Amino acid sequence: MRMPFFKRALTVVIASTVLMTGVVAAEGQTAATGGPKPTVVLVHGAFADASGFNGTIALLQKAGFPVLAPANPLRDTAGDAAYISSVLDTIPGPIILAAHSYGGVVITNAARGHANVKALVYLGAFAPDQGESALQLATSVPGSELGTALIPRLYPLPDGTIPPDGSGPVDGYIDPAKFRAVFAADLPESQTRLMAVTQRPGSVAGLSGPSGVPAWKSIPSWFLIPTQDKVIPPSIQRTMAKRAGSHTREIRSSHVVMISHPDAAAATILAAYAGTR
Repeated sequence: MRMPFFKRALTVVIASTVLMTGVVAAEGQTAATGGPKPTVVLVHGAFADASGFNGTIALLQKAGFPVLAPANPLRDTAGDAAYISSVLDTIPGPIILAAHSYGGVVITNAARGHANVKALVYLGAFAPDQGESALQLATSVPGSELGTALIPRLYPLPDGTIPPDGSGPVDGYIDPAKFRAVFAADLPESQTRLMAVTQRPGSVAGLSGPSGVPAWKSIPSWFLIPTQDKVIPPSIQRTMAKRAGSHTREIRSSHVVMISHPDAAAATILAAYAGTR
C-alpha cells in the first residue's frame, strides 16, 4: 500500500536533520493513533516578520500540521504577550508554541494560563526568567554585536509630535550596513539587502521590558541553538536552555536559524510533538 502523503513528507524532513530518532517516533505514533496534530504557532522577533518562517511553515504543512504565524506587535513585552495570548485563545485543541529571537520573550509570557500549550520551542530565541529582558540577556555575556548595530529612532506621540527633548518612544533598527554580518551572515547578500530594508523595528522599551513568571517552569521546552549567533550569544542560550530543562540541539547557523536551516527548525518542532504526545 502506498505511503500516505504526510508520512512521505515527514520522512523528507527527518532525513535532513539531526533529530531523526524523536521525529521517527512521532511519525509512528501518528500512524498508530490517528489523533489530531497540534496547531503550531510561530512567533517572530524584532527586525523581522512572520515571513521568516516560510521555509519552516512549508515543511510543517507538508507533514500535515496546521500552522499559524501571527504578527508580533513589537511594542512592549506585556502588550505583545497579551496579544499573542489572545491569538492562543482562538485555537481549539493542543498547541506547540515556537518562537525566534525576541519572540521567545513573548511566548514565555503568552503561554501562561493556556493548558493546551503542550510545548515551547525556542529557535535561536530568548527564554527569560522573571525580571529579565531581551537586551539584558543579549549583553550579559560577550559575543553579541546587537548593541553596536542598533540604531535608535524616535517616533511620534499619538498627537503626531516628537518631544524636542528626545524623551518620546524609541524604535530600534539594525544598521543596514551591519545587518548581514550581525543578523544573517549565512544568507546570500542579495537576500539580506532586502531583509535590511524591510525589517520591522522593535520598540526599545519592549526589548528592555522585564519578563514575567516564565511558562517554561511548567511547560516542557525544546531549544535549537545557532552556534554562530551574533545577536544572542550561544553561551547565554545554553544557560537559558539548561535552567529551563530544555531538550537542546545545536547547529552551525547565524541568528536566523529558521531561514537558513528551516529543516532543523521544523525537526525541532516535530521533536517537541513527539516528546509531548
